[in-house]
Amino acid sequence: MASAPFNRFVTGVIVFAAVLVGLETYPPLMARYGPALHLLNDLVLAIFALEVLLRMGALWPRPLRYFLDGWNVFDFLIVVGSLLPGLGAYAVAARLLRLLRVLRLIRTLPDLQIILGALLRSIPSIGYVLLLMLLLLYVYAVAGVFLFGANDPFHFGNLHTALLTLFSILTLEGWVDVLRIQYFGCARFELPNPALCTQPQAQPLVAVVYMVSFVLLGTLVFLNLLVGIIVNSMDEMRKSLQERKAPSSDLEARLEEVQAKLDEAQELLKLLGRAKD
Repeated sequence: MASAPFNRFVTGVIVFAAVLVGLETYPPLMARYGPALHLLNDLVLAIFALEVLLRMGALWPRPLRYFLDGWNVFDFLIVVGSLLPGLGAYAVAARLLRLLRVLRLIRTLPDLQIILGALLRSIPSIGYVLLLMLLLLYVYAVAGVFLFGANDPFHFGNLHTALLTLFSILTLEGWVDVLRIQYFGCARFELPNPALCTQPQAQPLVAVVYMVSFVLLGTLVFLNLLVGIIVNSMDEMRKSLQERKAPSSDLEARLEEVQAKLDEAQELLKLLGRAKD
């Protein structure tokens, strides 16, 4: 079952099933069109079951070869799980898992293969970068509690609150307001909860050095590190794919040479046959 139209049809049914699952999250729609949506879900499940049978039939007389492919095993388990009686709402979740089959497109699109391969290859390096990020967050969180805890208990009252504040600053969301509270003090620049401002303390220089250094290190340096790791992995993946294609291209060239020689030999045999006649 390597037919392109068939695969496109199955992908379309998968997308349609995803839309149906999304519609079921709206109670008003379920109250009004519930029976129709359940009927469509049953139709989709029937198509998926028929697809499994067709793929197994295409491998006749050895249909069990169907289970040699991990994706086929995944599809089979999802279909069988959806057909089991008494699952109720779990069948919807099972149908939702079929969305993962869209990942089969990676096999046919080289660019997606490069991107996915680069992400997988960069996971170990990204892990070390994230570890460094966690260390940076911890150090700055503890320092923030010591420096700004009295002035701004809302953002730096304790360790976990400071960690949450710094994590939100990594997204560059609202960090200027946090800086102003430490720069002017909570008495001049009010906290989200003014009742917490019991010990106002303005620290302009310390606040600027602390916040700007964290923003530069956390967002610019580490972000560039992540981008550099992924780009390097993409280059390595692209080179590996080119190396894999190189032998096949050489083999194709040799086959063309052999085919040309066979054609020449056939022409010679025809000439010899005419000469004998």
